[in-house]
Amino acid sequence: MTENPEGTAQNPPPGNRPDQKPGGRRPHGKMRRRIAGALAIGLGLLSVGFLYAAFAPQPQVAQAQPDAALIAKGEELYNNTCITCHGSNLQGEADRGPSLIGVGDAAVYFQVSSGRMPMARQEAQADRKHPLPIFDPETGEGRANLEALGAYIQANGGGPVTPADRGEALRGDDPGRGGVLYRLNCASCHNFTGVGGALSSGKYAPALAPASESQIYTAMQTGPQNMPRFSDQQLTPEEKRDIIAYIKSVNGTNHPGGNALMGLGPTAEGVFIFMVVMSGLVGFAIWLGAKS
Repeated sequence: MTENPEGTAQNPPPGNRPDQKPGGRRPHGKMRRRIAGALAIGLGLLSVGFLYAAFAPQPQVAQAQPDAALIAKGEELYNNTCITCHGSNLQGEADRGPSLIGVGDAAVYFQVSSGRMPMARQEAQADRKHPLPIFDPETGEGRANLEALGAYIQANGGGPVTPADRGEALRGDDPGRGGVLYRLNCASCHNFTGVGGALSSGKYAPALAPASESQIYTAMQTGPQNMPRFSDQQLTPEEKRDIIAYIKSVNGTNHPGGNALMGLGPTAEGVFIFMVVMSGLVGFAIWLGAKS
């Protein structure tokens, strides 16, 4: 209360009350609105997260459950045939065998089905030979044991997985494109028609004719020995299949040009032509000398 000059009491204006800020706003109203807005946004985000977790499709690898019996069988096979060189935890052993962590089921299939593993002795390169009878991919028991051994190593080490298709189902529809890709990525080591060739330090690129479609595919996945590994970003699955189609087309009996000359490609053809032409020139020179 204040007094005017006449001595009568007056109430202060409503906007100048001591318990209010100028403008008539209470001090905590703005803060309450901010807190309420933040809570509403947080509740909305939590709701969206719960809805996504409930209704979003799960990836196939997340749903796939390993077969415990298959893995147990694979562990038994591993302990009987692989543990001496590769260790009890796939960690590898010095001067015996490399680690198998990260090689995957694909490397197991390639190395074991082609007889390269187990190795008889340490050499510059593992040679292809007939696989152990228990791992022969041509028999039902061998295929089952290969699957079990691969499942055990896949479950404990991870890595590339063998494709579900087998045989001619792995051949692509465009061997022409496969030929272009093969010449860009493979011919420098395996030659133009897949007959193989020598490399440094006693190693070599093997001939591709004995390899099955599954072995060629898994070799591209895993990069054994000196071979590079081709991920699906470097060569898509369709491109890998086209390369297989090309390899199988040139490793058969298809020789439209006549004699295959051991399948060595332009080098052998050039040497053959050179020898024929030079022999003809020498013979012609001898004939001229005898005539004169």
